[in-house]
Amino acid sequence: ELEAPVQELREHVRRASSAHIDETSWRQGHDKAWLWAAVAKRATVFAIARSRGADVARGMLGTDARKVVISDRFKGYAWIKRRQFCWAHLDRDFQVMIDRGGEPAEVGRRLLGHSERLFDWWHRVRDGTMARATLRSYVDIMRFSFRAELRRGLGCGCARTAGTCRELLAGETHLWTFVRVEGVEPTNNHAEGALRHGVIYRKLSGGTDSESGSRFVERVLSVVATCRQQGV
Repeated sequence: ELEAPVQELREHVRRASSAHIDETSWRQGHDKAWLWAAVAKRATVFAIARSRGADVARGMLGTDARKVVISDRFKGYAWIKRRQFCWAHLDRDFQVMIDRGGEPAEVGRRLLGHSERLFDWWHRVRDGTMARATLRSYVDIMRFSFRAELRRGLGCGCARTAGTCRELLAGETHLWTFVRVEGVEPTNNHAEGALRHGVIYRKLSGGTDSESGSRFVERVLSVVATCRQQGV
């Protein structure tokens, strides 16, 4: 019986000071649904829902305004006060700019160059070869040039590139949370990695046939992912 232990895992994720979250498509019977994953330091939980709305994310994360959530820029997470935008997603957006050519490409190249330097510094902090205080001082300088490139992108003549730059300027504080808060990472790789196992399950099974089947799958995925996470 997995209902009780999985409920404990859900409570653990809600109480955690930070968590990663992501979602992907699912099928329940003939209906479109979504598979959600939320990952805290010691637990991973899944949910299958017919909604991709903010209510599902709130149910998984809890509503503590002090919690830091690492995610992509999906609108369903806009209610979260303390966020960290995933820089791996940003890199893909910058590459799309580059692929457009012209002025957007130059903006994308400069933004991607900033991201590459940022990841180099982060890896050194993570490996213990750079102090976090040094990272903070470097980022304090980088933020000005990064912001200038985003503003340049607003006038580059490409509506999509300008839209991305406008969105990042509006959520600029969410770019740098990992620099300020210990234990927060700059990517959402943990949640994306957890979802890959669910995607494999979906491809092999075609999804689930009923609500009870969905509850079974989300509980099994939660237990297996948490055991793997804890080395059990």
